[in-house]
Amino acid sequence: MALRVQDQSDQVKGMACEWPLTEALMAGTRAMRDAGVKFLPKWPNEEAKSYDARLATATLYPAFKRTVGVMVGKPFSKAMTFGDDVPEKIRVLCENVDQEGRNLHTFGADVSREAMADGISGVLVDYPTTNGMLRTRAQEQAAGVRPYFVHIRHNQVLGWRSETVDGKTQLSQLRLAEAAEVPDGDFGMKVVKRVRVLTPGAWEIFEENEKGDYTSVASGTTTLKVIPFVPFYGERKAFMVGGSPLIDLAYLNVKHWQSQSDQDTILHVARVPILAVKGVGDTFALTVGASAAVNLGSGENADMKYVEHTGAAIEAGKVSLDDLEQQMIQTGAELLVAKPGQRSATEASNDAEGNKSDLQRISEGWEDSFDQCLQLMAMWVGETEGGHVSLFKDYSAATLSDASAQLVLAMQQGGAITKKTLLQEQQRRGVLSPDIDVDEELEAVEAEGPSLGVMGDPLADPTKKAPPAAE
Repeated sequence: MALRVQDQSDQVKGMACEWPLTEALMAGTRAMRDAGVKFLPKWPNEEAKSYDARLATATLYPAFKRTVGVMVGKPFSKAMTFGDDVPEKIRVLCENVDQEGRNLHTFGADVSREAMADGISGVLVDYPTTNGMLRTRAQEQAAGVRPYFVHIRHNQVLGWRSETVDGKTQLSQLRLAEAAEVPDGDFGMKVVKRVRVLTPGAWEIFEENEKGDYTSVASGTTTLKVIPFVPFYGERKAFMVGGSPLIDLAYLNVKHWQSQSDQDTILHVARVPILAVKGVGDTFALTVGASAAVNLGSGENADMKYVEHTGAAIEAGKVSLDDLEQQMIQTGAELLVAKPGQRSATEASNDAEGNKSDLQRISEGWEDSFDQCLQLMAMWVGETEGGHVSLFKDYSAATLSDASAQLVLAMQQGGAITKKTLLQEQQRRGVLSPDIDVDEELEAVEAEGPSLGVMGDPLADPTKKAPPAAE
C-alpha cells in the first residue's frame, strides 16, 4: 500500500507498539496516571468516581527508569576516550557537539539512554544551510559555520528505504517528523507539523496545511553523497530496527503499578473498621462519642461490634509486591552478567574478552555508532578520517547474584529504595552476614556521623575547628 509522506512504515509501527509503555514509564507517575485505563484497568462494575480516586492516588515504583539510568550510567561512568586517529579539528567540534554546549560524552549519554529505553534513537549530523552565500570552506570557517549533531528521537523516524553499496547496507531515503513554531496572529505562536525527507545529496521539507495535507515548502542539496544519519540501538534486530533490552522489565513494572494500586485500595478499606449491630429494631438510633452510651434495647440477641479485616489479603498482597520487585531487579541485572558468546581466534585466548555481558555488547554497538557520526563530521569538514572512540566497559559481573547486588546498590544511591532495604537485600544475596542486625547497623552508622569529605563533616568546613587529637 502506498504511504503518504507523514505515514509510519510497517517497520516503524512494529517498534511503535511498545513505545507508549516505555515512554510512560520513563516519564513517571504523572504520565502513568494520564494513560488511565491503558495501564490501570477498571475493575468490573467499578464506579467512575471510585476509579478516578484510585487512579489519582496511584504511585509508580520507578524500577524501569532507574534501571535504564543505571545501565546507561555504567559505560558513561568514565569519560569517553578518543583514539589517536581522531583529528584535532574533530576533537574541538566535539567539545560543543550539538551547538547547545554539550560535549560528545554528555550528548551521547542522552542518545544512548533513549536507545536503551525505547529500542532506537539516532543522530543526524547536520550542516547549516548557507543559501550559496558562502562558496568556499574557508569562508564557512570564518563565518563559524560548522557541522553539528542533532538528536533524533525514536518517534521521529517515520520510515526509510535502504540499499546495498559495496557490500554495505545504507539509507537511500529517510523520513523524519519535525515540528516548528511559527507566529500566530500579533502575539501568539503555534506549532506546525513538518516532515523532512532526506536522500543522498538532497533534502526536502513538507509542511501540514489547514486541511491536514502535507505539501513541499523547501528543498535543497548537500555536498554529501550519503544520508548523514546514524541509528543507535538498544537491542538491534535489523538495520534501523531495535527494541528495548529491558522490555520485560517494563511489563513487570506495569504489573507492579497495577498490583500496588490494588494493595493501596485494600489497605484503605482495611484501615476503616465497620460498626455492625444485630438484633435491634428499625427505630434504633446510634450516637458515637467518647461520653456517649448506646442502648441496644431488651432483645437478648442484641449486639454491636466493629468488624475488621483479617489482614490475610494484605499480607498476601505485600508478598506479591515483594516478589515482583525481586523479579524486576533480577531482570534488569541480567544485562550485567557475563555470558559466553561468539569469539574470534584472538579472543579465544582471553576468557575475559570472550565472556561479555549484554550491556558490554550494546556498548560496543554504541561505539560503532559514535565512530560513524565522527566520520560524517569529518566528511563535512573535508577530513578523510573521523577516528574512533571508546566507552568504559569494565563492569560485568560473574553471576546474576553479583549483578543484582550492583543494581540494588545503584537503586539505593538513586533514591529508589531505602538503606534498610539495601542491607536486607545484600544479606539475602550473601554479600553481608545474616548475623548482622539491620536496625542496629543503621543506628551505628547514624551514630558514627557522615563520612569524611561529605556534607556535615566538620573537617570539610573551614570555619569549624577540627576536634582535638586523641592523647
